[in-house]
Amino acid sequence: MARVVVRIARQALIAGLVVVVALAGAVSGVLFVYAADLPQVSALDDYAPSTISRVLARDGRVVGEFAVERRVVVGYDEISPLLRQAILASEDEGFERHVGLSVPRIAVALLKDVAERRKAAGASTLTQQLARNLFLTQEKTWERKIKEALLAIQIEKRYTKREIFTLYANQIYFGHGAYGVEAASRLYFGKPAKALALEEAALVAGIIQSPNRQSPYVDPDRAQRRRNYALSRMAEVGYLTRAQAEAAMKRPIATVGLPASGGALAPYFVEDVRKDLEARYGAKRLYEHGLTIRTSLDPRLQETAQRALIDGLRRLDKRRGFRPATRNVLAEGQAIEGLRLPRWRRPVTPGDVVPAVVTGVEPARLRLRVGELAAEIPREGFAWTGRPGAPAVVRPGDIVELRVTGRDDGRGLLTGSLEQEPLVEGAVLALDNHTGQVLALVGGYSFERSQFNRATQAYRQLGSTFKAVVYAAAIDRGFTPASILVDLPVSYPGGAGRPPYAPLNYDRRWEGPITLRRALEQSRNVPAVRVVDQLGPAQVVAYARRFGFEGRMEPYLSIALGSAEATLLEVTSAFSVFPGQGIRMRPRLVARVEDRQGNVLEENRPEPTDALRADTAFVMTSLLAGVIRRGTAARAASLDWPLGGKTGTTDDFTDAWFVGFDPDITIGVWVGLDQKRPLGPGESGAAAALPIWVDVMRAWIAGRTEAPAFAPPGNIVFASVDRATGAPVEAGAPGAFTEVFIAGTNPGAGGAP
Repeated sequence: MARVVVRIARQALIAGLVVVVALAGAVSGVLFVYAADLPQVSALDDYAPSTISRVLARDGRVVGEFAVERRVVVGYDEISPLLRQAILASEDEGFERHVGLSVPRIAVALLKDVAERRKAAGASTLTQQLARNLFLTQEKTWERKIKEALLAIQIEKRYTKREIFTLYANQIYFGHGAYGVEAASRLYFGKPAKALALEEAALVAGIIQSPNRQSPYVDPDRAQRRRNYALSRMAEVGYLTRAQAEAAMKRPIATVGLPASGGALAPYFVEDVRKDLEARYGAKRLYEHGLTIRTSLDPRLQETAQRALIDGLRRLDKRRGFRPATRNVLAEGQAIEGLRLPRWRRPVTPGDVVPAVVTGVEPARLRLRVGELAAEIPREGFAWTGRPGAPAVVRPGDIVELRVTGRDDGRGLLTGSLEQEPLVEGAVLALDNHTGQVLALVGGYSFERSQFNRATQAYRQLGSTFKAVVYAAAIDRGFTPASILVDLPVSYPGGAGRPPYAPLNYDRRWEGPITLRRALEQSRNVPAVRVVDQLGPAQVVAYARRFGFEGRMEPYLSIALGSAEATLLEVTSAFSVFPGQGIRMRPRLVARVEDRQGNVLEENRPEPTDALRADTAFVMTSLLAGVIRRGTAARAASLDWPLGGKTGTTDDFTDAWFVGFDPDITIGVWVGLDQKRPLGPGESGAAAALPIWVDVMRAWIAGRTEAPAFAPPGNIVFASVDRATGAPVEAGAPGAFTEVFIAGTNPGAGGAP
């Protein structure tokens, strides 16, 4: 009997050895097959993943980002200990103890594989997840799992736990294009990873398992459950007490909301920066190499310009008439009660314009709903429509725009006025006169509606703004502000087969002999044409080139009235020549570009160009100041500040301009329709563009206690002349006016045209 037992034991031992040898051979074979095909983990020594290129305003605020993967690489100590603990507790409790693989977790996963007859998830350690994300795919195959395990072991042998965790925290995906804990913290909570509160850290950690489903922007309930799971695990592991975990679970999720596409503050500005840098650096470098792009954008002025343009376009659009709602949910077969609009997810405060659904119509009142809030618009809130009563304005179920003027939280009630999205477009651009830097740029009513940049891409007829160039050429050629021009009917031959050219004034009236100053201040057309005839159209075009106009300009008399086309950027840059003492600075958006290590790739300094003599520029500044004090832009005189500028209007009211300046800044405004159609009767530059300009300039000078001055060059002479005739008179005489002259052109010094 003993012999039988021994024999059986010997056979079992031999069989066991055979199995062990076979398994060892199989493992060796697997290692041999896959080891040679593994990537080199030593590549992590120079870890340089795709990172976000960030666009900064002049105050350092982030105004835009370019990235294939939105990532900001941070060090171990820049990650909150709470976030580190939350990740470890929910993803890999034994991270500090294992060597890359967790045998118990693998065993559990194998049992699940067998029981569920599929490749179950859940066995991977942080190191395995890192290996998978860096070197492999997400494909669920045995081959991938084997490679993942081998790579994890190699990573553990080469790097410390601290290094591995840092690599993992910078590599993992957190949804909505955000990679790494820093980008995730900024995306969800608007703060760096080292500043996260306990419940925020747990939410970020909870997203890792399934970022496309557990993001609070996708499914807040699922995100909250996963956050609470992470908090519970932190308590079980010992990072928290149960009381701390339960207290954090009761706190609501408070995210900052998904950022608007294109950069909410300055989308047109950021898009122009993107196109410029992509053309010069290439898409790969821009989107993957973490550049820091420092720009000239002034956030406060940009916000003002954006708001002023939107409000100005809304005012103008209302003057063009009321348009009924284009959408009615009842007509679509939906119930008003079940309607949910994306804007309703965000807070609503007085001053906001929000979509609302009409729930009821009374003769003198509209009743609406905005999310869970009721809203009312009294008769005065829709009186601008010109309709006799509310039933003639809207129907129940209409989707309309509400401008919120009041909010009563006790009653859950908003009050306001009726709005409509304008069809009219416009643009605003502000330049620093001393550097050429673009301080503000708004290329249209809404970047979401249209990404076409009307400040830099739209070529529009210049109208009367071009008279500034005409008279600058005249002053430079010997005319003075007191020169007498003739404002009487005139006709010029039109050429073979063409009718004569007979320009008319805007008001269809004539003033006879007038001074050059009055001709410009009142924007008289016929005197400007006569000046171009006297100088020669080709010479005026040559001056325009010196001012930076690059588009097509035909040397015809009609150029005096702005028949040529240009962009708002060109016009604004041209006008900066006058306060800039004849110097035109090349417009720039980008001040400096740095790589991810902080090395400077480019630094743009001011690039001056001599466009005009300094004395001529000062005389023109004085003339354009008169346009504001006594001329077509008198509305701006209320600002009580050293200003100059010029209105511009085309004959058929398709384009309305105002471009003006103080000693430090030049601001241009254009208003029109994308399809060149009339804005409406009387919608001149003074009516449509100037009010927007005034709002922007008012914000610029707000808080400045000392007004700058336009400094005259040494050869400028001041003399007393008759305002109407330009003839020299004694100071203090009736009608006397102190005029500005270039030395040698003043009365009694040799005469002028």
